Amino acid sequence: MTQGDLNLDLRDYLRIARRSWILIIASALVGILVGGAASVLIRPTYTAKTQLFVAIQSSGSIQELQQGNTFSQARVQSYVKTVDSPIVLQPAIDALGLTISPEELANQVQAKTDLNTVLIDIDVSDSSPVQAAAIAQAVAKSLISAVDSLERPKTGGSSPVSLSIISPATAPTAPSAPNTRLNLVLGLLIGLAAGIGSAILRAHLDNRIRGEADLRRVTEASLLGAISFDQDATKKPLLTQAPAQSPRAESFRQLRTNLQFANVAGHAQTILVTSSLPGEGKSTTATNLAIALAQAGQTVCLVDADLRRPMVDEYLGLDRNAGLTTALVGDADVADLMQPWGEDNLFVLTSGRIPPNPSELLGSGEMQNLISRLEQSFDSVIIDAPPLLPVTDAAVLSQHVGGVVVVASVQKIRQHDLEKSLAALRLVDAKILGVVLNRLPAKGPDSYAYGYYADTERPKQGSFRVESRERPESLNQWVLDSGDPDVTEESRPASHFPSDRLRRG
Repeated sequence: MTQGDLNLDLRDYLRIARRSWILIIASALVGILVGGAASVLIRPTYTAKTQLFVAIQSSGSIQELQQGNTFSQARVQSYVKTVDSPIVLQPAIDALGLTISPEELANQVQAKTDLNTVLIDIDVSDSSPVQAAAIAQAVAKSLISAVDSLERPKTGGSSPVSLSIISPATAPTAPSAPNTRLNLVLGLLIGLAAGIGSAILRAHLDNRIRGEADLRRVTEASLLGAISFDQDATKKPLLTQAPAQSPRAESFRQLRTNLQFANVAGHAQTILVTSSLPGEGKSTTATNLAIALAQAGQTVCLVDADLRRPMVDEYLGLDRNAGLTTALVGDADVADLMQPWGEDNLFVLTSGRIPPNPSELLGSGEMQNLISRLEQSFDSVIIDAPPLLPVTDAAVLSQHVGGVVVVASVQKIRQHDLEKSLAALRLVDAKILGVVLNRLPAKGPDSYAYGYYADTERPKQGSFRVESRERPESLNQWVLDSGDPDVTEESRPASHFPSDRLRRG
């Protein structure tokens, strides 16, 4: 845990609370249940009370009354401490026929007095309300007798001190303990404290990247985009398979726009898309970014340079047997290996056969020449590269491209893994354009919402809209979801790769 992890402000604590609200609520409920269970399991205790008045016997003159009152207040503290002594408790035990010792009875008896008063309060607790009242009354009477005996002059005569019971003990109607309401409140407070403490501790120990706030603890690189998690993305990963106004489609359009601002100088014509670990969604991000750029009117080339686990051909339904490796080893020209896809100017160079030496091929001069040829013929070249940490392919290839985009999957990638990935890119002087957070939650403290208009109605004639195309069951047929029954497969122009544009290096 670093010092930066400890420097949390109020917003961080609120974010932690929102992330772990289930844990906090569960802990509070457990605390309430424990408090309620304690109230049920603890044996009820009843408390009986009695009160005595201490007076000085005098002739009644004003001076004697003042002296007597001062004397009473001075002596009453001594009488309070006498209550739990055997001289008081043993006669009470004998009178009631109890089978306990004075020491045991002293634990049930409590005597107290307020300052500047001559009143003594005696409280007795017992599991039986009747017996609590009987003991309180017996102790009060025993105290009267004990004080009378202790204060009586040795030369004879009556005691100058007189104690009287002014509030006889009665059997209580309700138990004094357990206090169910207090136990429930204490259980709630303790449960909340335990839940909040556990949430903060878990937040400190868990170094996974959950959102933009965690990303900022790792790097100041630009956040180019945030892709919302979509349950349907596993079955329909392509941008064209999502509704045009869906958050997922808007996310990739926002990524396209942010890339244009990140590449305002126009030097990064070839963009490498990679990640730290496998399974973070780099291939779908690269594919959908290429589709989004093509939908914006650019001529785009998507290259599958993941020569270990290629996935682009599976997403797009293309042939993988001849592709990048075929061109690099000189078996065919790259112009003959391009495969058009969709209705826009998107052309795909699949991986080709998986070679035994991917790093050497990607770092070769042939690869650098191939990228140069592609940059001369296309507006944008998107390269899907292997992850950075398991292999060095992406770091090697990053030296030949204009910029690198790192995809980070929330809840999967840890902060130190992303730090290692960015450090590996900086080590080879790669230009890092920014980071894309993938699979962000649609709601909650770590969500990254885009404003969009969800309009499911058919647009008016003449209005602009981005069409959405979905792949049907047959990979060889495509249907344009235009809402126009006159648009058919035959009426759409076919996309062909302009091989004359791809000049040989």
